[in-house]
Amino acid sequence: MKKTLFLCSTVLALSLIATPALAASDVPENYRFHDEIDYLIGKKVITGYDDNTFRPDNVVTRAEAAIMIGKLKGLDGTQKATQFTDVSKSSKASGYIAAAQKAGYLNGYPDKTFRPDAKMTRGDMAIVLGNVFTTPLSTELNFKDVSSNMKAFESINKIVSYNIAVGYPDKTFRSLDAVTRGQFSAFLARGLEPVFKNDTHMENSYLRDKTKIYSYRLDDGTTLNSRYTEDSKLAATGESLGFLWENYTKDEDDIFYTENETDDMYAIGYPYSEYVVELVYPIQKGKVFNIDNPFAPKSKITGVNVTVKTGYKTFTNATEVTVPVDPSVKHDTGYKYYMVEGFGNVKTVDLDGKVFYELIKIQ
Repeated sequence: MKKTLFLCSTVLALSLIATPALAASDVPENYRFHDEIDYLIGKKVITGYDDNTFRPDNVVTRAEAAIMIGKLKGLDGTQKATQFTDVSKSSKASGYIAAAQKAGYLNGYPDKTFRPDAKMTRGDMAIVLGNVFTTPLSTELNFKDVSSNMKAFESINKIVSYNIAVGYPDKTFRSLDAVTRGQFSAFLARGLEPVFKNDTHMENSYLRDKTKIYSYRLDDGTTLNSRYTEDSKLAATGESLGFLWENYTKDEDDIFYTENETDDMYAIGYPYSEYVVELVYPIQKGKVFNIDNPFAPKSKITGVNVTVKTGYKTFTNATEVTVPVDPSVKHDTGYKYYMVEGFGNVKTVDLDGKVFYELIKIQ
């Protein structure tokens, strides 16, 4: 099924004008990354071969990656001399390799070679895309084959946290596996467009659709809107934070945050600050979490497949989480919130039934 694209670099709600079917003869519409390839060909980031093929299952070389990144970032690809002993001026990729190296996107090796024909691995790809896209924040993920002493460790955590890449069901990342042209196209497209980031959500995910705007009614009648945007900035310094969720109201300052999910939990994180776990997996009634988290109250799953009515619709598959009264906090009433697959938190009420937060609209 064709994906509907949304241009989020300025305003999430603006739709991207669909380009004609541009994918090559060997990329049928049912190919896994057809839409991503089609999208990038339309933006002239990638091209096919003279025989009208794209060869999506061919391994990407370092030279090809330099060309794709160069076109994506608008670098000067004019053939030129480079500082690498194995990349001559006559090389088709020499201009892009030189420009990408100067911009800090791709680096060579200590022996002054670039190794243009070497395959790009998933670890290499993580480092490159961490340089190309704005990805300053990350959640430390528990891949069985990724350790903190690996060169790509931080980059892998970042690009997975920003939904550019994803691991495998066996909880591995396989950083030494080669990347194909189709896979690399998917990674690039996800870095550019939230609609493709949605494809990285795991099955039965509680993450929201990154192409939608969600509206919530607060207890004082104020409407809080939440959208996924690239226009996020750290308030204190103005530092760009890349794609994040933004909460905004008519009168209050905007708040930016991440919505992350692993096989173990769903959490909300604030830039260079705390992460608050809102749900733990597998979901089981009676499970207690945030026991030792100084940033979040102890919470308990008190219901599964619960029916909850909101201003948007009535959900019949909500997970109810209860946060009991904290005796150390004056006037604390405790509260419950309701999590729904694909919608996140749809409603929060205190233990007396007063509604604090409620989903009312999605557009």
